[in-house]
Amino acid sequence: MLEKERPRTINTTPVERKNSNWLIGAGIAGILALSAGAYGLHEWQQAQIEATNWENVQTQTLNGHSKGIWAVAVSPSQQIIATASDDSTLKLWNSQTGEVLHTLKGHTAPVLSVAFSPDGQTLVSSGKDQTVKLWNPQTGELIRTIQPQQKNVRAVTFSPDGTLVSSGWNGVIKSWNPKTGQLLQTFNGHKEGVFASAVSPDGQMLASAGKDKTIRLWDMRTGKLLNTIEGHLGPVRTVAFSPDGKMIASGSGDKTIKFWDAETGKLINTFAGHTNLVNSVAFNRNSETLASASDDKTIKLWNLSDAKLIRTLEGHSGVVNSVAFSSDGQAIASGSDKGDYTARIWRN
Repeated sequence: MLEKERPRTINTTPVERKNSNWLIGAGIAGILALSAGAYGLHEWQQAQIEATNWENVQTQTLNGHSKGIWAVAVSPSQQIIATASDDSTLKLWNSQTGEVLHTLKGHTAPVLSVAFSPDGQTLVSSGKDQTVKLWNPQTGELIRTIQPQQKNVRAVTFSPDGTLVSSGWNGVIKSWNPKTGQLLQTFNGHKEGVFASAVSPDGQMLASAGKDKTIRLWDMRTGKLLNTIEGHLGPVRTVAFSPDGKMIASGSGDKTIKFWDAETGKLINTFAGHTNLVNSVAFNRNSETLASASDDKTIKLWNLSDAKLIRTLEGHSGVVNSVAFSSDGQAIASGSDKGDYTARIWRN
């Protein structure tokens, strides 16, 4: 188990500046990071900065769900956005027009997670009905239902080779052959429920985010626990590998985002800026920008090269549960809850 590292972090409220584009109330916010160590552990200082990108954000609102949205996903082709809702349905949207292409009905309880396969030919969803469902995103047809015997299948994701991973609220993670429904591996180790999991770009490693405040790293092939990372003071609610595979980002109920060396598990940096739970994090394709979604009703965009907060995206009137980049990094999809039953597309 890794020793906890505690870089000095000062919470700040970013300076916001109003502008007149489509994004109501969006502002430019900033906090600077300085200092030291081989990995550049940062001490935050308040400073107003000029955004170097995402300056002219336009947003499109997707209305259609009758309850909150738990998760969003963007297809590899960038043509389809999928949303998973508390209303027990999924919706597939045309990313350009905002038109509903399909409403997928099959779950009998809230749908908690959704993901596209690497080739975009399969959509997977999971929910409180303890099932995992595979769909054809072109036709909306249900392909297969897997019953993984996991309480509240909180999250699903694919590895680069198409292996399916499901994470349960019983603390167990399982991998599957999505074409046959065959169970491939079981990952046991978390003491409480698992909020999310992610597979490394080379498909060799699985990272999982636990209510037990840990991130666990596993061998995808054998199911062996490789490392347990500690450092967050609250449940770890989200985890993501950078596209280059060198870093892992995590978001927590402690309101922070932390970055870890994927090989050693060493803490690289801590970002503090959200004022409530961090529910979702996503890297753009170049590992240059991270988007984070929070219970504070905002999405924040961070520049990873200099640890600056690029911009705070405001517009949702409820908590933001999920955020996802398009494959070209020029658009972000988000989903909201707590009275705001919309998804949004933010375009750079």
